Amino acid sequence: MLKQNLPIVSIYTDGACKGNPGVGGWGALLRFKDKEKEIYGGELLTTNNRMELVAVIHALETLKTACQVFLYTDSQYVQKGISEWLPNWKRRQWRTSSNGPVKNVDLWKRLDEITQNHQVSWNWVRGHDGHLENERADALANLGVFEAQEKKAKII
Repeated sequence: MLKQNLPIVSIYTDGACKGNPGVGGWGALLRFKDKEKEIYGGELLTTNNRMELVAVIHALETLKTACQVFLYTDSQYVQKGISEWLPNWKRRQWRTSSNGPVKNVDLWKRLDEITQNHQVSWNWVRGHDGHLENERADALANLGVFEAQEKKAKII
């Protein structure tokens, strides 16, 4: 049952990958009233789609209470996946319409669980099109890539 009068939070997310697979990063901007929080991170070997999902997951996990969330992503994979494909994947025991395994099923299951705590409105925005908050999320994702590359350089 959805609750009324929840705090309203806007979240802008993005993922990035240098090579696919390759070094990746994710970033998110969270906005509540006049407060903002930026989060980001990276991984040494990943894909762009995984980073898009991780950005959303980490952003939602940052919330300490149930919220009404307006989530903005430039990933149609994330937006359509959660809004259109997920119910059928679950009904088919995490199989696609062609009976193959759902890619990134670990992250989709995690995202599905996290969203149960919130009322989420999923919104797609065109990436790299001058959308201020999307550009900030992109910059954070690329910062995650940079830091992951720095870690990789220290390992080698």
